[in-house]
Amino acid sequence: MSGLRLLAGPDVGAGAEGYADHVRRLGQPTLAGRALIEALVRSGLTGRGGASFPAGLKWRALASASKGSAVIVVNGAEGEPQSHKDRLLMTKRPHLILDGAFLAARTLRAASVVVYVGEEHRAAYAAMERALRERHEAERRITRMAAAPHRYVAGESTAAVHLIDAGIATPTTTPPHPRERGVAAAPTLMQNVETLGHIALIARYGDAWYRSVGRRGAAGTLLVTIAGGVAKPGVLEIEAGTTIAEAVAMRGGLSEPACAVLLGGYFGNWLPAAKAWDLPLDAEALRAGGLGLGCGVVGVQPASRCGVCDTARIMRYLAEESSAQCGPCFFGLRALSDACSRVAERGTNRDDMARLKRWAAEVEGRGACKHPDGLVMFLRSALSTFSDEFASHPAHWRQQPA
Repeated sequence: MSGLRLLAGPDVGAGAEGYADHVRRLGQPTLAGRALIEALVRSGLTGRGGASFPAGLKWRALASASKGSAVIVVNGAEGEPQSHKDRLLMTKRPHLILDGAFLAARTLRAASVVVYVGEEHRAAYAAMERALRERHEAERRITRMAAAPHRYVAGESTAAVHLIDAGIATPTTTPPHPRERGVAAAPTLMQNVETLGHIALIARYGDAWYRSVGRRGAAGTLLVTIAGGVAKPGVLEIEAGTTIAEAVAMRGGLSEPACAVLLGGYFGNWLPAAKAWDLPLDAEALRAGGLGLGCGVVGVQPASRCGVCDTARIMRYLAEESSAQCGPCFFGLRALSDACSRVAERGTNRDDMARLKRWAAEVEGRGACKHPDGLVMFLRSALSTFSDEFASHPAHWRQQPA
């Protein structure tokens, strides 16, 4: 059935689908409560915000913890620079997301819903705000909008809780996890907007139907952003299990020969292009290979660009996006970024290469949040994928376009 697709329905160029048209096209959800939770568990749906945690298990845990005080946070911060999937879904299918949020509120006996949207995603924020005004008064009464600041870490679950509670989008230490003690100290479900859209469809069509869609043993569909050296960069809805090569072909193929792929965005992994093409875009299959889908970005690196210089540019960005609330972030990430930039700007030197490896080991696992760990994972994948370039890199930073 075409209704399984998140982006099915009116052409996305037509703008946001209104509530009346949404209900006319899809009808109302038929699953709720414990039956919905168990359907989510059976479906195997995982979160699409980056962590890929099983949605059904998260709901089951919240159902046990909630005593009528739980909070639902609709996470549309999307701070990853290359990702555009969440803002597209919010702009075009806002009611699918709200369906998922209000199903969560009813099922988990939540007291309130917070729609948390990146402040720079103006069209998405306006679409969600407008859609909320179309909903039933009882739903509007428990819901409020919150703007996520234009920061990379703003979408992290504890940072979102901190912003909603105190107006500051910086991560806090865990435990306790937000599902135990989150917004206003209440059990809090933090769910990405794409995940909520899938939940709204599973509530209508069931878990068996969801599992029937996909390739190579994977279930359902997913939104991915194809970026970089492709003919038509943009967002795709694909069957889970579609290979990277197949997804790139759907966007018109390569615009020029590629040397690498950055899978999962800036907290993802660089891979040599030859090893990336046959990888299935499915969280479970990628996890088996020590990889992750992350925020659903497939960044194709043209062979004409320098992997060392682009790695240095991204590391500088990530270091600047640090919350600067602990030593590993404030000092460690800047030191790693500076060493990588020196290699890019001045050419390879043995001392900085040694520093990159040593400091990465010293920073890993010691931050107040996972921001340092994400940068270290990204760096190590770069040192492996671009090993030859790092070993003999000339000074040509300024030759690289922004």
